[in-house]
Amino acid sequence: MGKKAVQERYLELKKLLNKYSYEYHAIDNPTVSDAVYDGLMAELKAIEDKQPDLIDFDSPTQRVGDQPLDKFEKFEHTKRMISLLDCFSDVEVELWLSRIEKIDKSVNNASFWVDSKKDGLACALHYQDGRLVRAVTRGDGSTGEVVTSNVKTIRTVPLSLPKEHPFSKGFTEVRGEIIMTRKDFEKLNAKRESEGLSTYMNPRNLSAGTIRQLDSKLVADRPLRFHGYDLLRDNIEEVVTNQFAYSTMKDLGFYVDKEAHLEEGITSVLKYAKEFETIKDELPYNTDGLVIKINDRKLFDSLGTVGKNPRGAIAYKYPAEEATTTVKDIVISIGRTGAATPVAVFDPVLVAGTKVRHASLHNADEIERKDIRIGDTVVIYKAGDIIPQVQKVILELRPDKTKRFHYETELKRQYPELNFYRPEGEAVYRVKGVSGKILLTKGLEHFASKGALDIEGLGEKNVEALVGSGLVSDFADIYTLTKEQIESLDRFADLSANNLVKAIADKKHPMLSRFIFALGIRHVGAQTAIDLANNFKKLDNLGTATYEELKHVEGVGEIVAESILGWFVDDDNQALLAKFRRLGVWPKVVKTVGGKLSGQSFVVTGSLESMNRDEAASRIRELGGTFQNSVAKGTTYLVMGTKAGSSKAEKAKKLGTEVINETKLLNLIS
Repeated sequence: MGKKAVQERYLELKKLLNKYSYEYHAIDNPTVSDAVYDGLMAELKAIEDKQPDLIDFDSPTQRVGDQPLDKFEKFEHTKRMISLLDCFSDVEVELWLSRIEKIDKSVNNASFWVDSKKDGLACALHYQDGRLVRAVTRGDGSTGEVVTSNVKTIRTVPLSLPKEHPFSKGFTEVRGEIIMTRKDFEKLNAKRESEGLSTYMNPRNLSAGTIRQLDSKLVADRPLRFHGYDLLRDNIEEVVTNQFAYSTMKDLGFYVDKEAHLEEGITSVLKYAKEFETIKDELPYNTDGLVIKINDRKLFDSLGTVGKNPRGAIAYKYPAEEATTTVKDIVISIGRTGAATPVAVFDPVLVAGTKVRHASLHNADEIERKDIRIGDTVVIYKAGDIIPQVQKVILELRPDKTKRFHYETELKRQYPELNFYRPEGEAVYRVKGVSGKILLTKGLEHFASKGALDIEGLGEKNVEALVGSGLVSDFADIYTLTKEQIESLDRFADLSANNLVKAIADKKHPMLSRFIFALGIRHVGAQTAIDLANNFKKLDNLGTATYEELKHVEGVGEIVAESILGWFVDDDNQALLAKFRRLGVWPKVVKTVGGKLSGQSFVVTGSLESMNRDEAASRIRELGGTFQNSVAKGTTYLVMGTKAGSSKAEKAKKLGTEVINETKLLNLIS
């Protein structure tokens, strides 16, 4: 065969093999057997071995690179890869819609593009004149890592676009999710188990970890898939709707989900969301919900973004996932206030994408009501980002001769050195007095925490080391520590010991509200501490306040007033305050009250991206606002973070509380 004929044969083989690969991997409709494909691939490789000058960039053989990389290059995205606001109920979806309707009334007549939300790794593919030139991970949304060699190994990623398609000219970007199907994941784990190797945790983590391998030959052994979900062109008017984007991606050779479709009106969207919940577990890949986008791209873009979230799209998530497991033990945890909280310990189980090993049982009454016993098979669930909880016991699977859990007996067994009591009208058992290393450790952790004195370097493990060594016997002792004493402990070196001494010394004169909160007075939270500080101005004034004076402070009722009085008349606590004075540790006098948020109250639900809940609360309080744990009559704002539940939103709607997002909160506290 002459050189020209070989070249023609090579081009025909390459085109045919790419076609077969698309049919097999992208549309799940193979037209030839594996034997036929393998035979043609062997012929193609033979030609390339003899004439390497013929090898083209989009040859099936070029999906695996030769040389491992030393590191990944960074690349700034052509357009920010945004994340989506999570909604967990119909009410939250309707609130989202009402917000964007205020920006543009045409939203009233909008249609919506709906697709399943995959649990994988987001990636952007760049094509220049039809040729794949770059693949970039999402990264932080603005800048990602270049992983082109690895992504080229994925069979559902075209190395070139059809020449006859107009989008093969100029720059085209296709965004999607890199995933692994459950079936492929199970096969891979079964193979590793048979080889005596450890198995992988879940498909999502494996997909993300695989793409970040420096050797693309290792990546090629993993059955990854690319599912397209967005299409970009330099001329944004070329992609008029999300429906058009999906149709075009399919024409270009990409896999797009069969579940993706158009819905007219939000009522239809919510109806489909209910239907999808019943079928999502039957899909070949993991999904935790739906992506809902305004179909019209011009309207979508005009609505803009809030922080990292586009206003024109949301993720509708199904908040609770369930699993069954066996209770191995019930241990009782002692909190900083001496509250005894039971915790179920069980075999590790995957719930909502994370492996959990324990769940709160709340109190003795809860254990009694559900009759939870060691050895029971239980149903646990996790909604959003809350702590796992036991839903019920499967009585049919209860082993013979299990015994009821006797709470008081277990308290004596697990904490023989402590005495407990149960206050009248409460469900929680508490430790009597303030003695014991456990209480001191918990109390000191709270004393140094971010919401209290915020002493850097005095976290859980370091506190345990200091208390365990005997260097600290009360809160005030931390101010007597020397660098040499700290350095003698295993956890510390010269620099860390020096830094801790300095961090403690820097907090000798904290804000009065922080100091009151840090003392750990029962029932006195951060907001009550601020109210007390603003009212009494000095710690001495608070210490000598009468019952009636305390009751006049907003948020202080009978129980709180009695708790404060009880704390200040305790001999041990008076000795602690006297010790603080001797060491020159005393809170600042409050000089001013009020601020730009004076008279306004806030509740935060879900997770914030720019700060944690304690930081948000601290900033609100510093500006004179009130931070609340639950929505009540008179609450000014409900701040909806990510993974927020629906109950607070529903209550806010009933009470007329304004619902805002994180961006609006940042504007208010800036």
